[in-house]
Amino acid sequence: MSTDDKLKPLREQIDAIDAQILDLLNRRARVAQEVGHVKAETNAPVFRPEREAQVLRKVANNNPGPLDSHDVQTIFREIMSSCRALERRVTVAYLGPAGTFSEQAVYQQFGHAVEGVPCSSIDEVFRAAEAGTADFGVVPVENSSEGAINRTLDLLLQTTLSISGELSIPVHHSLMTKSGTMDGITRICAHSQALAQCQVWLNMNYPNIERQAVASNGEAARIASEDPTAAAIAGEIAGQRYNLGVVKAHVQDDPHNRTRFAVVGRLQPTPSGKDQTSLVLAVPNKAGAVYNMLAPLATFGVSMTRFESRPARMGTWEYYFYVDVEGHVQDDKVAKAMAELKQNAPFFKVLGSYPFSL
Repeated sequence: MSTDDKLKPLREQIDAIDAQILDLLNRRARVAQEVGHVKAETNAPVFRPEREAQVLRKVANNNPGPLDSHDVQTIFREIMSSCRALERRVTVAYLGPAGTFSEQAVYQQFGHAVEGVPCSSIDEVFRAAEAGTADFGVVPVENSSEGAINRTLDLLLQTTLSISGELSIPVHHSLMTKSGTMDGITRICAHSQALAQCQVWLNMNYPNIERQAVASNGEAARIASEDPTAAAIAGEIAGQRYNLGVVKAHVQDDPHNRTRFAVVGRLQPTPSGKDQTSLVLAVPNKAGAVYNMLAPLATFGVSMTRFESRPARMGTWEYYFYVDVEGHVQDDKVAKAMAELKQNAPFFKVLGSYPFSL
């Protein structure tokens, strides 16, 4: 029996299963349309991150295999994204141009059935979400190698937006040029964070070539696509978008390099069952002030997952403290801890409660 003869019944099974999957997908889509009608009547938000997080956790927990649970979640994220778009296509601002890790973060959080709005700066991402020209913004918060993105922290302090989600993605940098070689290259362009994340490798391999910081790695890729004397450090998606050749892949100094992103907008998610709350605090500049400020977390058994300081820029050596804790502000123990923190801290602001990154 030939290979084709052996494969024929298996392919017929797959075709039959595909027909069932297609039917089920459209049945799900029709129910999603009904959900959209109910939401429209009650003016409820189209995107509910807590609900989508619950669905994705459930399919991973119930997955019997052989498909990998992460792959199953990716499939279901795209299904939910397409069904959500039947209600209304969500617009999401991000640090552009197209091809950046920020754009990748948008699709990882929302799926591909969204309208991306590339922005020239983090400030512009916040302005787009604040003005309502975008439903949400996706901004980098911290990198595992270089630490906090200070401009994002400053804007979170000032904005009226809330954090409604977070995600962490691996950041793999490639050195790319129009020709795929370094012949004739006089400068290497990248975002300042990317240059910092690759500085050891660059010092070892191209110590004498000028390094130029630009607005984003996507912008660096665009420059390299137009200038044969410029190289770019960017992700492979940007290289593909701008038709660049890879000189060397994975040039980041830390092979486990990751960047954490926050989703900002007007939405304030309800509890999903596995949440995190971000807040900003300030205390008087005196001995024991920080310890006393954080005491309510221990008192009510609330775990702190992140603690970051940022100068208050008042010329008095005072600081704001960015704190992440486990739980949602509507959880009883978190609510009690927040109430006491608010009483004790001269400055207190909840940045948002949202589902933990998957």
